[in-house]
Amino acid sequence: MTDANRKLRQSFENLKKALNRLEEALNEDQGNSLIVDGTIQRFEFTIEIYWKMLKRLLLSEGIEAKTPRETLKEAYQVGWLQNEQAWLQMLKDRNETSHAYDEEMARKILQNIIQYYPEMKSTFHKLERKYMSGNDQNE
Repeated sequence: MTDANRKLRQSFENLKKALNRLEEALNEDQGNSLIVDGTIQRFEFTIEIYWKMLKRLLLSEGIEAKTPRETLKEAYQVGWLQNEQAWLQMLKDRNETSHAYDEEMARKILQNIIQYYPEMKSTFHKLERKYMSGNDQNE
């Protein structure tokens, strides 16, 4: 297995774990402010891992993207993301949560995360089928 394949496989594993942890948080009692904070934190690192994996995938296709926003736009252009606006909103929410904290904003973002999660998960499975199935022959 090449170093690039190993890094890509590790990216998929890391994202799979992050998505599972986010799902776990979403299944908790969202009335508890600690759970809300934890869910938002898990969302932040899931988005971070997501855009970096997309950047690595784009590079493997010969497309260079520098910023998270540029990466999401390019991933949409190649057809990996179904809803460009939702992904750009996820990035905006991630940026807002990491720069300022406000309980009302946190609750609003939590509601957004609940709506984003199915999109995040289905996109992951689509990319995993495209890039990971059949990769075992290369090892």
